[in-house]
Amino acid sequence: MLTLENQAKLTFTGVEKVEAFSDRAIRLIVSGKHVRIEGSKLKVLVFSEGSGNFAASGIVESIRFLAAGGKVGRLFR
Repeated sequence: MLTLENQAKLTFTGVEKVEAFSDRAIRLIVSGKHVRIEGSKLKVLVFSEGSGNFAASGIVESIRFLAAGGKVGRLFR
């Protein structure tokens, strides 16, 4: 499940791995799919590998899911 509050706080469940993060981008693996979160002032607040709970804050500008076949789908922009 993905929850975005006021484009400033993001929570995800089912996160398997945090691949990389910086203040401008966060890359995750969620249920076997790659997800890229882009924005500014991004911070990882919580990640529990055991439960799959993830939370981040900052200004979220886009969330991209890597679909089958390598195509990128946008949730919003």
